[in-house]
Amino acid sequence: MSAKNSTTEPKKRRFGRKNKKPRDPNNPGRWAQFKQVWTMTRKQDPAAMWWMLLAGLAVLLLALLVGLWLNMVIYCMIIGLPLALLAALFVLARKAEQAAFSQIEGQPGATSAVMGTLRRGWYYDQEPVAAEASGKVRGMRDLHNAAMVFRAVGRPGVVLLSEGPSAGAKRLVDSERRRVTRIVGDEVPVHVLRIGRGEGEIRLSKIVKAMKKLDKSITKEEAVVVHKRLKAIGASKPPLPAGVDPRKARMDRRALRGR
Repeated sequence: MSAKNSTTEPKKRRFGRKNKKPRDPNNPGRWAQFKQVWTMTRKQDPAAMWWMLLAGLAVLLLALLVGLWLNMVIYCMIIGLPLALLAALFVLARKAEQAAFSQIEGQPGATSAVMGTLRRGWYYDQEPVAAEASGKVRGMRDLHNAAMVFRAVGRPGVVLLSEGPSAGAKRLVDSERRRVTRIVGDEVPVHVLRIGRGEGEIRLSKIVKAMKKLDKSITKEEAVVVHKRLKAIGASKPPLPAGVDPRKARMDRRALRGR
């Protein structure tokens, strides 16, 4: 018989704890995400905590009154506690959305981020359908002077949203309006919304609300047809330098390969 080794491997536990996987720094946990949202919201709107507290207390008070009326106070309060928490979280979500809009307001392409919050029934393009930058543009930092037009299609018709310098934005949106009318016809309304803080302009956080208030003129099926027709023809070519994206910087691959 062979002699046993002096050093034996430790026995593996059948029911032992499994080694935890290292956390992905690019994917924080839910609690970390909640903490980030809460910190950002409170920084932008210090009164958010009081609005959350007010919403929760209002739900608890309503549950108490219903419980007294039905003579089921304990039962109604048990139901009211999670509902109060949901009400507070709903207020936090709305305040966080407004805080996020406040952070990106004034940045080039901010309208595209807001359009991403549109609900079902709207069709939009992430990139501007028309853009124009005055002066020499060397990179993303110089796009603060760029005029852009974004497009969305819904039951109200076609909505054009312009941002940037007023003169350039007006010229672009007028040209895009004529172009859209030639493609879809006069039967489809074309609405123009100007994004900004001046007179006659709409704040970034109120774009979605303003679009919902527009009168519905076409059906859902017609909106799909209009969107596909505009998508098939394409957008006006933005007169921006090659390799510059209004939403994010991209590398010029042709320059890497050699011309």
